[in-house]
Amino acid sequence: MTRLYYFNIALIVSLTFLTIFTILSALGLIQSSEAAYLIGEASRWCERVSGGLFREPLNTLSNLGFMVVGLYIFWIISHDEEDSKNPFIGISTISLLYASVVIYLGPGSMLMHGTNTEWGGWADNLSMIMYIVLPWLYNIYSMSKWTAKQFLITYVSIIVIYSIWRWFTDWGLGINLNLFGLSIGLWAISETLYKFWSPLFRFLSGFVGFIVLILFGTMPAEVFLNLSEYWWVILFWLPGLLSTNKPLYRRTYKWYFLGMIAYFSAFAIWLTGVPDSELCEPDSLIQAHSIWHLLSALATYFFFLHFRDEKVSS
Repeated sequence: MTRLYYFNIALIVSLTFLTIFTILSALGLIQSSEAAYLIGEASRWCERVSGGLFREPLNTLSNLGFMVVGLYIFWIISHDEEDSKNPFIGISTISLLYASVVIYLGPGSMLMHGTNTEWGGWADNLSMIMYIVLPWLYNIYSMSKWTAKQFLITYVSIIVIYSIWRWFTDWGLGINLNLFGLSIGLWAISETLYKFWSPLFRFLSGFVGFIVLILFGTMPAEVFLNLSEYWWVILFWLPGLLSTNKPLYRRTYKWYFLGMIAYFSAFAIWLTGVPDSELCEPDSLIQAHSIWHLLSALATYFFFLHFRDEKVSS
């Protein structure tokens, strides 16, 4: 097996998807016929809906950023030494999984913006879940007695169950559970627990989730006044419950905070990429949602560097 074996597979799969996607789009076989009346109108993400190759051309093509970053990660790990104890350095189940889900963020979003279909929206949402579940689950794995096989089985089980459940329901899975939003909180909680792990902080770590809610504009008072809607905050204590062991690695957080800066900048821009925003210009060559894609792709690279920066604790 050559050093670039996995990189070559990822490249071939990526190019194959782009070829098939472009051909099917050119033939008009995957765009929504029911939503054809929206052609010429501003889309949900501001860009004017086109009757051409892709319904939202710029918002579609900007997802190439995820594919480029994912392929670059494959390139990096393919050239690493393979005896490293850090699973994000060299070829491992976890590094291959991370690179793969970063690539799939591109096709998933392309299927939504390129077709404006409900199934395209499902594929986009699934790609986001496949990415955002991985970091917090990896953190728990790093603070538990799980094997890499157990980690992978748990991850795949979550994704398969979610994909089926989401297909038949909606973003909230019919039970007011937005797994993407919850996972952002679980990542922050598990990252903080990784840094300050102790038996006491395993309990206290759940309260970090409320800080995340505040950052996104939801105050604790609102949560406790609407517990039927926010029942899932009890899951903020999941990392503490499962993280039974002090982590073996120590981390520096420069790449993590750079990733967060990139993501929150992308999120701020994302808020302006809607039709009712004063900054929305449907015919502009610079679309806010496209910038959201590119900055988010950059964030995934920074987070990759963050996990690679782990060192064995002295």
